[in-house]
Amino acid sequence: MEVSKHLRAFFSSRIVFRKSLWSHRCLQCRKSTCASEQRYSATSQKDSRGSLSLHSKLAAGPTLQDFIRSSASEDAHTVEHEEVTEHPPYISEQEEATLEKGKRVYFETYGCQMNVNDTEIAWSILHRNGYVRVLTCQEADVILLVTCSIREKAEQTIWNRLKHLTAMKHERCKSEAPLVIGILGCMAERLKHEILEKEKLVDIIAGPDAYRDLPRLLNLRKYDQQAVNVLLSLDETYADIMPVQVNSETKSAFVSIMRGCDNMCSYCVVPFTRGRERSRPLLSILEEVRMLSDKGIKQVTLLGQNVNSYRDVSEVQYNTGEPSNLSRGFSTVYKSKVGGLRFADLLDRVSRVDPEMRIRFTSPHPKDFPDEVLQLIQERHNICKQIHLPAQSGSSSVLQAMRRGYTREAYLDLVENIRKTIPGVSLSSDFITGFCGETEDDHQQTLSLLQSVKYNTGFLFAYSMRKKTHAYHRLKDDVPTEVKKRRLQELNTVFREEASKMNLKAVGTNQLVLVEGVSKKSSKDLCGRSDGNIRVIFPAMEISTHSSSSSFAEIKPGDYILVKITDTSYQSLRGIPLRHTSLKDSAV
Repeated sequence: MEVSKHLRAFFSSRIVFRKSLWSHRCLQCRKSTCASEQRYSATSQKDSRGSLSLHSKLAAGPTLQDFIRSSASEDAHTVEHEEVTEHPPYISEQEEATLEKGKRVYFETYGCQMNVNDTEIAWSILHRNGYVRVLTCQEADVILLVTCSIREKAEQTIWNRLKHLTAMKHERCKSEAPLVIGILGCMAERLKHEILEKEKLVDIIAGPDAYRDLPRLLNLRKYDQQAVNVLLSLDETYADIMPVQVNSETKSAFVSIMRGCDNMCSYCVVPFTRGRERSRPLLSILEEVRMLSDKGIKQVTLLGQNVNSYRDVSEVQYNTGEPSNLSRGFSTVYKSKVGGLRFADLLDRVSRVDPEMRIRFTSPHPKDFPDEVLQLIQERHNICKQIHLPAQSGSSSVLQAMRRGYTREAYLDLVENIRKTIPGVSLSSDFITGFCGETEDDHQQTLSLLQSVKYNTGFLFAYSMRKKTHAYHRLKDDVPTEVKKRRLQELNTVFREEASKMNLKAVGTNQLVLVEGVSKKSSKDLCGRSDGNIRVIFPAMEISTHSSSSSFAEIKPGDYILVKITDTSYQSLRGIPLRHTSLKDSAV
């Protein structure tokens, strides 16, 4: 048992290998080999027949205890004396000497908030390597597009943009450095052959797990070499990069906590473009959130492809052997995951960092809302009472074809449990219409689900088949385009009707609003977000600094204020600001 304990500790500690550790161990191996050879030589001299039996040879070599003692000794030495290399481990010293400093890079970002996060990761890495970020493509030496592959329309937008940039590249003055165009993110992984070989529109391609390799890839273009890295990783989380996305005006930021997806829904390409689920260590997330708090940030949104599937297994003591808890009536295509710190643990710790910082999270999966998560959201005044609950369809047969792991009835039971546990909660959802085999009756069931649940916010799309997915290989995209468009229009109509009814209930209530800035529609108005993530518009004016105070102050971005709601639409609220407040005071 003692040996087994040592071995488990040995393997769990080997997460990051550094150059100095490799060198040290190679030296130790050479010493060990020399010692073994000396023992072997001494034994050989004692053998009058000039050869040894297999048993004697094994007895002369090192034992398992030698390796255990050696490992412990090396670990102790490494903690004290481990050296950090000056150059990135994926670039040799010779290559680093040839890297061009001061190159100007321009980013264009498409798709979800995770892609915005990826942009900041890529920029952080290039900034460390001497690149300068510019605000227009005309100023740039390098143009990098961070892409989305979730739907065909998103990809077509990027194809069109690439053709425009390629034309600009050909028109570039010969006295200037050649323009380098690169594709990053999901589209890079999914369509690497078409982009690089068939269309010949780009110079470099880097998948979501290859951003650390960007300096080397860009360096290869100096020698007209093909620059591609779309390898997916089982452990890359960029935990040490900390790409803090701070909006100085709204005082909000996004923090990535996990990457990838294991759900394998039949319509979704994310597992093939983003890889398997892996989570950042909890301590690195807490460090980032504390740093944001010190900078005066008032709202943090935790990000992940399946954010509430978070599971930190970075420390041995976290592997308790307890299985994951799912929402009642939900299942997965994979075996139950055992051990690790779960989303409830993370949410608990993050919400304690700063009582005056709002905590949101996106995008979750309905299967990962066990009671402990819901109870924590209800108990903590700074965790927003808003949950995104992607349904995708209201038909159990379509949900089965989508491999979602739940039925219509299980989803409605979860909605009831959420509203029972968190009174006044705001719900949002995603829906796909026209999925493979969807009948008119299936469509009517989805319409009835919208009417039954009454979401505050919705994201509705017509189905777009993606290569590599289960649906692409096993199902038929048999719903005509015109039928998809009609059904989508009907879904939008019903959603807007129900959202308008839900928002109308807010008239006459006082809503806690985090001020974001000037309204896009009028410079005389300001806007912000309610606890339920509904946009609230109100006039810019001075208001009381406290409920019992006669002093007044202007409303600024980052302020918490109370707003009395006077009017609504299906997507926003309008009201009159009453006074400044705080999360703590408003929770009383």
